[in-house]
Amino acid sequence: MTLLVVLALIFGGYFIWTKVSSFISGPADYTGSGTGSVVVEIPRNSNGQQMADILAEKDVVKSAEAFYQLALKDARFQSIQAGFYKLKKQMSAEAAMKALANKANIVGGPGEARVVIPEGSRVKTITKIIAAKTKISAADVKKALADPEAIGLPDVAKGNPEGYLFPATYSVGEKTTAVELLKEMVSKTLSVAKELDIGTRARALGLNGEEVLTVASILEFEAKKDSDYPKVARVLYNRLRDGMLLQLDSTVSYASGREGDVFTTEAERDSDSPYNTYKAAGLPPGPIGSPGAKTIEAALNPANGDWLYFVAVNLETGETVFSNTKAEHDRAVVKLQDYCRSADDEIC
Repeated sequence: MTLLVVLALIFGGYFIWTKVSSFISGPADYTGSGTGSVVVEIPRNSNGQQMADILAEKDVVKSAEAFYQLALKDARFQSIQAGFYKLKKQMSAEAAMKALANKANIVGGPGEARVVIPEGSRVKTITKIIAAKTKISAADVKKALADPEAIGLPDVAKGNPEGYLFPATYSVGEKTTAVELLKEMVSKTLSVAKELDIGTRARALGLNGEEVLTVASILEFEAKKDSDYPKVARVLYNRLRDGMLLQLDSTVSYASGREGDVFTTEAERDSDSPYNTYKAAGLPPGPIGSPGAKTIEAALNPANGDWLYFVAVNLETGETVFSNTKAEHDRAVVKLQDYCRSADDEIC
């Protein structure tokens, strides 16, 4: 018997045993009612497999198969409605089924509102969203924001909530207070930071957790594509390493309050704000918005490259050119200028 045949028998037998073992023991499943909180959307006309895949992707259940097998034989599955559900992570399939069958867990049910905070949102925008979507007034939000201890801000934030109100979907009841909602947002940021092990991974980059959140918040504004987040992060780190000014319009706009485009004026770039990275060396003093998990991960895991410059050459698609030299960058800027001459005025 040849070695190839022996190996085939061994691995073939292992594959069969794995399948048999899985059949005997059942699909992978968590135990208990879960921890934390996550909002999950169940689209209209979702079948059992689609629903199971969604729950597994959100880490509500350990495996799609565990929930799917239960759905095949559980009458409660037929009562599950489309909508947004507030669930926990790492629930057993049984606990997830019970929660989905309970209409009280539907976000936006009787007396509840659903507040969606997009990635990159700034405190002033978040305040407006809360006031528009709930019975909580903007004045109450501002009052709560002025009490860092009450909303659970960590000491490293130095009392500034910018960057610590995590972008996600929140369920807000009729009696939910501004302090309670903002505290949940801050808690979500700290939870994600712990999950991504920001402290340890930041030190490996020569940064602290606050600086990582700052970089991630910049990525929200400086890149449009997920694939570009790690590249932009690398440019920032390369420039910091070489003692170059970051020269970011996003941080200048944050200081000036400019909105609606991606450019800044000469007067804005001449300000003495510590957020003016055309004049102030290093990172700005804090985040310029609320980063999501993708940009935080990109800030912690930058791409490999020697780039020192980047510029978006198509503001609709987000196509971005990364360059190693100023001459290469200048040629890319010409492409942006050509694009703007032919683009909608509202874009440029």
